Amino acid sequence: MSSTVEDTVSDVLVLAAVDRAEGHGGRDTPGVPVWEALKHLDVPRRSKRARHVRARVDALEAAGMLARSRRHGVSVWAVTSAGRRRLARARHASESVHLPESPQHRRWRTARTAAGQEIERFRESLHKDLALAGGLLDAEPPPHSDQWFELAERLQRDCRQLGAASHCLYEWREPGEERADIDDHQEPGDQGLTEDEQAQWLARRSGRRNIRLWRDA
Repeated sequence: MSSTVEDTVSDVLVLAAVDRAEGHGGRDTPGVPVWEALKHLDVPRRSKRARHVRARVDALEAAGMLARSRRHGVSVWAVTSAGRRRLARARHASESVHLPESPQHRRWRTARTAAGQEIERFRESLHKDLALAGGLLDAEPPPHSDQWFELAERLQRDCRQLGAASHCLYEWREPGEERADIDDHQEPGDQGLTEDEQAQWLARRSGRRNIRLWRDA
């Protein structure tokens, strides 16, 4: 079947997608697999457009604008100096090299939206469990120990969800396109802590951007 205009993606856009995927990958070694470039083009992996992109990747490799290598047994492609010159000429000539929203910006936007929708529910849940804790403290006769163990799990969940939502809503800065947006779990002032204290905070901050944990809970 022949490709329609809607199925095609320009070579310049393919180069731009590979280039941005490389920059956002956060790896020391160059190259990204085709499916990473597809994410930056917002092209479904099992689609006619995806097959077209894979064909253009092969053509760009043959033209010397992409270089293929292998990482962990998987083929990856990197933009060559010739490919970067082609991109620079396209931008200088005002060719259309506008990519869709990047995956890392989409993650930030989705997490921020979810945090705005959920943070009041998380606060209310914590309020209720704190009130329950106060009731158990004043109860006579004292509650069975199992109630405390159960409440401990609920309070930990409540506090972690509220902390994660607060981070996504107020502390996670909107990522730019110039570099990878990777949470290193560090904060200003950590340098003044001991190694053990830094390790504790790094562990506490793990998963603070993973909104899927909210649904699981």
